[in-house]
Amino acid sequence: MAIERRRFLKLSAATTAVAAFGGLGFDLKPAQAKAESSKLSLTKQTTSVCCYCSVGCGLIVSTAEKGSGRSVNVEGDPDHPINEGSLCPKGASIWQLTENDKRLTKPMYRAPYSDKWEEKTWDWVLDRIARKVKDTRDATFEVKNAKGQLVNRVAGMASVGSAALDNEECWIYQSMLRAMGLTYIEHQARI
Repeated sequence: MAIERRRFLKLSAATTAVAAFGGLGFDLKPAQAKAESSKLSLTKQTTSVCCYCSVGCGLIVSTAEKGSGRSVNVEGDPDHPINEGSLCPKGASIWQLTENDKRLTKPMYRAPYSDKWEEKTWDWVLDRIARKVKDTRDATFEVKNAKGQLVNRVAGMASVGSAALDNEECWIYQSMLRAMGLTYIEHQARI
C-alpha cells in the first residue's frame, strides 16, 4: 500500500493530537469549579460592589462568623449581571484592602505647606470637612447671574459620584448636593 505525503502528514497530525490530549489524561469536558468547603463552611456571605472603577462588578465577601469577624475570602458574584463572577486583577486583589498590615486605620492630615502628616481623630476631620464645605459654599454662592436672573447656585464646588453607590444612594447624594446649590455634578461612570 502506497501512502502519499499528504495522507502521511494527516495521520501524523491526528496521532500527535490523540497522544497529546488523549493519552496524557487531558479531559476536554468543561471543568466544574468547587470552593474550598473547609475554608468557607463557617462563614457569612454578603454581596458587595467593587470599589476600583466605574464598572461596578459584584462581589461575594465571606466573613468569619466566630472569632474576629474579619474577611476570609472575596470572589466574584456569579449572579451579578455585570461581571457574572469574573474579576479583573484589581478586583481579585480587593481582599487586601482590609487584610493589609500597612493599611491606614486612622485619619491623616497634612497642613498646608507642611511636609509632615499628623494623625487626627474622626471628629476633628469631619468637623473640618463640614467647616470647609460651609465656608466654600458661603463664599461662592450666587443668588443672581450676570443677567439678573435668580439662580441660587454654588460655583466653587463640584462633585464626582462613585460607581459603588446604588440607585437609592445616588438619589440621596444628588438631593443633598442640589439642596446645597451645586450645579457641577458628575458621576464616575460617565467619565
